[in-house]
Formats: sequence, C-alpha cells, structure tokens
Amino acid sequence: MVGGDEEQVAVYDASGRVTGSATRARMRHEGLWHAATSVLVRSPDGQSVYVHRRTSTKDVYPGLYDCWAGGVVAAGEAPERTARRELAEELGIDAAPRFLFRTVHQRASVRFHAFLHEVSWDGPIVHQPEEVAEGWWASLPELHALLDDPDRPFVPDGRQFLEEWLASRWAV
Repeated sequence: MVGGDEEQVAVYDASGRVTGSATRARMRHEGLWHAATSVLVRSPDGQSVYVHRRTSTKDVYPGLYDCWAGGVVAAGEAPERTARRELAEELGIDAAPRFLFRTVHQRASVRFHAFLHEVSWDGPIVHQPEEVAEGWWASLPELHALLDDPDRPFVPDGRQFLEEWLASRWAV
C-alpha cells in the first residue's frame, strides 16, 4: 500500500503541470496543489454504481460516504497508474479503468487536479480494511437519494465529481 505522511507525492501548479514533489504531510500542511485520481465502479449494465463508507481513521473526510475509489498521485507516477493501483488497493479490483475527464477540486486548503475514470465490474469486491468500512451497489436513483440524505454525508470532492459526471454525457 502506498501512503503515509512521508510518502512523496507529485506537486502540481495551478495550471496542472507537475512542478516537483513533497511529502504527503507537507502537501497537506501547506495546501500544495497536487493530483488525485478517482474511479467510479459501474455495473456492466451501467445502471448501478458501487458506494462505500470511508473508515473513521481516514486522514481526509473520515466516515463519510463516497462512490469513487482513488487517491493522491505519487511522485513519478502517471495518473492512469494511480487509478489502477488505488482501485486494486481499496476495492480489490484488478482492471484498467477508462479515463473520463479531468477537473479541479478546491475546498479550503485542499486543492488538486482530479483525473476521473470509470470501470465496469461484476466480480468480487474486497475492501481494504484501513480505508473502506462498508460498501454496496446503488442504482442511479438510489445514488441521487443518497446525495440528498443529510444522515449520510458525502465527501465534498466525491459529490462534486458525481454531480459533474451526472451532468455530462459520461453518465449514459
């Protein structure tokens, strides 16, 4: 598993170019621009997505709900490699995700370039216990209801990405 405060992550500038690297701890402390990948897991018929709740020990947005598997791009790592690695680490899915689009997420000192992907999957899902507390398949109407449920708060970046995905041609 890649991770930890001393892990070297790629540092980007505001326009999206890699400018160097820093430890994960420094990136978080200084609010440095970085990159992350997110992978939406869809059922083969495209009518459901895999939703999960993050563990209470996550360093960012602990205990909140999400439907994207992903993480920070490591120094020297291509975003496509990060997407595949994170998908395997978090959900036990060994598949090559398809690139969807790129966007930017900014909220307080968290600011990053997001590389969004999707994968169609009907095999087993194995949660990484340090990251995923529980998960299930949700239909698109159920996913809309989840976004509106105040008792099930969604991670801000995952909410943004989902709203962008739903508003785009990618959701079809």
